[in-house]
Amino acid sequence: AVSLRHGGIQKPIMLLQGVLDEHELATALKLHLEPVVHSEWQVDLIERAGEGLLSVWLKVNTGMHRLGVELDQASAIIDRLRAIPGVRIAGVMTHLACADQRDDPLSASQIKAIADLANAYELPFSAANSAGLVRYPDSHGSRVRPGIMLYGSSPFADRDASGMGLMPTQRLSARLIAINTVAAGGSVGYGATWTADRETRVGVVSIGYGDGYPRHAPNGTPVAVNGQRTQLVGRVSMDMLTVDLSTLPDARVGDEVELWGDVVSVDEVASLCGTISYELFCQITSRPRRVVDGQA
Repeated sequence: AVSLRHGGIQKPIMLLQGVLDEHELATALKLHLEPVVHSEWQVDLIERAGEGLLSVWLKVNTGMHRLGVELDQASAIIDRLRAIPGVRIAGVMTHLACADQRDDPLSASQIKAIADLANAYELPFSAANSAGLVRYPDSHGSRVRPGIMLYGSSPFADRDASGMGLMPTQRLSARLIAINTVAAGGSVGYGATWTADRETRVGVVSIGYGDGYPRHAPNGTPVAVNGQRTQLVGRVSMDMLTVDLSTLPDARVGDEVELWGDVVSVDEVASLCGTISYELFCQITSRPRRVVDGQA
């Protein structure tokens, strides 16, 4: 939130975990942030701070059992917050636990609970994550909170991002730094997890798990060399990985290798790694150079 404010963003910013101490509360007041109150001790913290213009969101546990006051406590918390000079309740909010699941057992009751509370106190509400935004119009309330969709990925395991009109927002790429010919029967990488069944050109790419690419990506995980799809062969190392160039005779040292982006779907890579694209995005370290709209 501090980085966004310093970057010139003046829109309302909701702090989903709220503030943890007096210092963070002072920062929220100074920068006009909107902290979430999810526990009674945070109300105590705000009361002790004295006067100050502060907008807060009250988070209510409607079934996820992670953060949030219980529904039967919400009325008392709202009354306490309204009694603090300078404090305005911007709204009530909750988080949908199963909105991405086909047989969703919780969202309907969660949405009803938060909407009923909001109506009772004439407050706005916020509930929709990416999956809720797509599947449940009645979850939209006054403020939606898309996450994974902002990165061009689907929130659903059974729905492709492109089919939902989502486009990639980032590409992860590196360069070929060596090309080797591996004889039939030769193995590549730590643990000899891939063995050539015929003479094979293998490219070495300057990226690895030290950059955030998943170490457990299996043989056969797709990559693209100069826009042409091929696959990983051998185990991912800290600073390098190896790819099959047997169908790409024109590949040369220095050529670009896309790990995910326009040609290789990050959702496809994530599925082969047994995870979701969000985890892959979060794991990228500070080592890869960032380029935004052509500017490093």
